[in-house]
Amino acid sequence: MSQTSTLALLERYYAAFNAGDTAAMEALVSDDIAHDVNQGGRRNGKALFAQFNAHMTRCYKEQLTDMVLFANEDGTRAAAEFIVNGTYLATDEGLPEAAGQTYRLPAGTFFDVKDGKIARITTYYNLEDWIAQVGA
Repeated sequence: MSQTSTLALLERYYAAFNAGDTAAMEALVSDDIAHDVNQGGRRNGKALFAQFNAHMTRCYKEQLTDMVLFANEDGTRAAAEFIVNGTYLATDEGLPEAAGQTYRLPAGTFFDVKDGKIARITTYYNLEDWIAQVGA
């Protein structure tokens, strides 16, 4: 892939995220996707990625803004920086009780891209900041 095609792939991925279209997101990742969740372990494979997306859709409603995308010249590695604007819809296990709290949180994601698909997603944000915002 080229730098341009990788950036276009990420634009499609994040457009699907903001539209709440998890099926479109899942279509853009490889079958053996490596998904590193902030403050958690790695989930391998599209089935676990889909399971994670279903869980997130139940607990959170999020829109990403102030998006900046980066990719290396050959398009095999990329990154995104953005602001997560969210609403905490349902209590997530081990986290504070949900009561519709809103939050605004800077975050970033790193990607590996292989054969036209996203092969790795590693997302980082400040969990302590999020907990403070939702009123633990």
